[in-house]
Amino acid sequence: MAYEVPALPYPYDSLAPTIDEETMHLHHDKHHQAYVDKANAALEGTEWADKPIEEVVANLSSLPADKQGPVRNNGGGHYNHSLFWESMKPGGSEPSGELLDAINAKFGSLDTFKEQFEAAGVNQFGSGWAWLVLDGGELAITSTANQDNPITDGKTPLLGNDVWEHAYYLTYKNVRPEYLKAWWSVVNWDIVAERYAAAK
Repeated sequence: MAYEVPALPYPYDSLAPTIDEETMHLHHDKHHQAYVDKANAALEGTEWADKPIEEVVANLSSLPADKQGPVRNNGGGHYNHSLFWESMKPGGSEPSGELLDAINAKFGSLDTFKEQFEAAGVNQFGSGWAWLVLDGGELAITSTANQDNPITDGKTPLLGNDVWEHAYYLTYKNVRPEYLKAWWSVVNWDIVAERYAAAK
């Protein structure tokens, strides 16, 4: 079964002013579609064509050598963006319960966590992602280049923010820190808590 771009779980304009409607259309309909088309083309005719994208990304080194680069970039792009759309909702939410306890225990406070996460995004050279992951049962902040994903390194992504320029440039121009700070207002912490509970 070929991959498809998942429908957005909210209207294109509903994350504004944090993320504007035009950016959502371009990012979801054009960029994500391109990753899906290229991932499908790379995997067509291989034993991996019908496997879940998480499994493919986790086993990149098992793919034929000529497929690894295209699938890393485009399969990773499909997985990362699918997680990204789900990680947001109009008006956002706040972390609570076990997840908030774990964040406080690991980082000292939610504010400190946010500062460190933003720094991971700001300091990611070029295009990439900032991540909150579960690594060996512990929360951790990491970043990846391009469309690389923590799954490839055996970590479980809980929350990822896209710091490619196409994710923010229409509104924030070249001021990536401003975008990272504003993004918290649309984060869907309920889904992050579900991922955390499932990964534990």
